[in-house]
Amino acid sequence: MNISYDYYRVFYYVAKYRSITQAAAALMNNQPNLTRIIKNLESELACTLFVRSRQGMSLTPEGEQLFAHIRIAVEHIEAGEEELALARGLQQGTVSIGASGTALHCLLLSVLKKFRQLYPGIRIRVSNHSTPQALTALKNGLVDIAIVTVAPTEIPGSLKSKVLKHIQDVAVCGTSFSFPADQKFHLTDLSRFPLISMGEHTQTYAFYSSLFAEKGAVFSPSVEAATADQILPLVMHDLGIGFIPEALLGDAAARGTVTLLPLAEPIPPRTICLVKRAGFSLSAAARKLEELLVTPNKNFSKTNPAVVENTVSW
Repeated sequence: MNISYDYYRVFYYVAKYRSITQAAAALMNNQPNLTRIIKNLESELACTLFVRSRQGMSLTPEGEQLFAHIRIAVEHIEAGEEELALARGLQQGTVSIGASGTALHCLLLSVLKKFRQLYPGIRIRVSNHSTPQALTALKNGLVDIAIVTVAPTEIPGSLKSKVLKHIQDVAVCGTSFSFPADQKFHLTDLSRFPLISMGEHTQTYAFYSSLFAEKGAVFSPSVEAATADQILPLVMHDLGIGFIPEALLGDAAARGTVTLLPLAEPIPPRTICLVKRAGFSLSAAARKLEELLVTPNKNFSKTNPAVVENTVSW
């Protein structure tokens, strides 16, 4: 049978209210039209579904049997429509993010604070990964977007990226290290001291390993941290020299708990990128977070649905 869903929807509301009048009001339709649809449905199914009386519309045994199935279908469909409407209005939904430690602390946390203030009904899931792990999670569909510290040229072809921010690292040491005030350090000089870095399978480790090699030095950290925010405390406890994004340094240098080491060769800036899967559409919540990351200073509306439907151009 090829019976229209609209017929079943009308049947559901008439059976629910036991009244053509109330069903017409709920569907914003007219009674003659609903009566015609019920007659057509009964004709298609070759059975009587309702017994009509002054008290209203009573279901026949066949009608009761059909209503047991149609009620589940219609209510599931309408629940799905309601969920989609709420998601489009950013009243509910979930956004999953894979983030490297540096990207998390240097950019993502501040944006998530604003996102949470604007859309408190959206659930946020953040997985703190190394950059390779975050990109793998993205390719496997485990996260909606990845916020990582990586050069756009190093993004696999199945993904596409957008540069969000440039970050500048500085070299710092603890107070137990003593150097002449006017000394400038080459990376070859620093390689003779204990170094603190992220783990070997991170983008940060790969970046400094390559940078040291370009200068003819060996990058062999004595201490490896699991996350970017662990490096500063390790430096402050005199475990070695570390390279830290200026955004994570805070007022540690001003308070004298660490010392900035002037470098003869400036460290090239690194980039924080937003990465997503090519050819895949994001949910309304993920699109809004994407837009907020790309244009963090824009004034966003909580209630303007047109803003929600905009997709950032890449």
